[in-house]
Amino acid sequence: MDITPQHLSYVLRLADTALILGQRNAEWCGHGPILEEDIALANMSLDLIGQARLLYTHAATLEHALTGASKSEDDYAYFRTEREFANYTLAELPHYGPLAGTAHADKDYAVTIVRNFLYSTLMAHLWTALSASTDAQLAAIAAKSIKETRYHVHHAGEWLIRLGDGTEESHRRAQDALDYLMPYTREFFSVDAVEEAIAAAGIGPLTADLQAAWEEDVRAALSEATLTPPEPVKHITTGKHGEHSEHMGYVLAEMQSLARQHPGASW
Repeated sequence: MDITPQHLSYVLRLADTALILGQRNAEWCGHGPILEEDIALANMSLDLIGQARLLYTHAATLEHALTGASKSEDDYAYFRTEREFANYTLAELPHYGPLAGTAHADKDYAVTIVRNFLYSTLMAHLWTALSASTDAQLAAIAAKSIKETRYHVHHAGEWLIRLGDGTEESHRRAQDALDYLMPYTREFFSVDAVEEAIAAAGIGPLTADLQAAWEEDVRAALSEATLTPPEPVKHITTGKHGEHSEHMGYVLAEMQSLARQHPGASW
């Protein structure tokens, strides 16, 4: 299998999104709405960060083959700039909607649940497709990750229904979260040269080919949760091209500060 820059870029996109969403979900540690959810979100954050670690280690192997550079997972996570990260914009958003008022607003669990549901439903399909990748290491990572992701879908789906078909207040919050987040999912299915090269090499699918199955799963869950999909928008966010929202810098500042203060430190 020939290794190309697009191959490396694709693996880093997967890793970056898992890492940033894992970092976001970890913000609930010690602040969950109930103790069980505090633990659940922490465990799912560890799943995502574990996926990112495997992908970054694989990316280091690919980059070494391409350029001879020696990288570690820490180099990718802690010592790249904002523009070098290629995660979906959805992953970096805070746990509150656009009408929260200030950056210090209380986290809204409905936003967390809806985001996890939309993302994990995509990844359930994507990891399944990647388990047949011509990249044997990526296929092995996918085979491990799909087991974790199925639980993430189950967890978020159960809470989505509980919130949407619950009280008037919980329904309002879930609908507001859906209206806020759904437009960001257009980025999932926007095809570019990286995905086209990956699909041509048999490394991974065009994510656009998974859209119909994803939409079917989402519609079914929203119907059970008595939630209404918002009207489609034309704008497509560009996080996977390194162009992020205003929130990304704050995520990286918190995540990277210790490693940058003490580079090369060991514990």
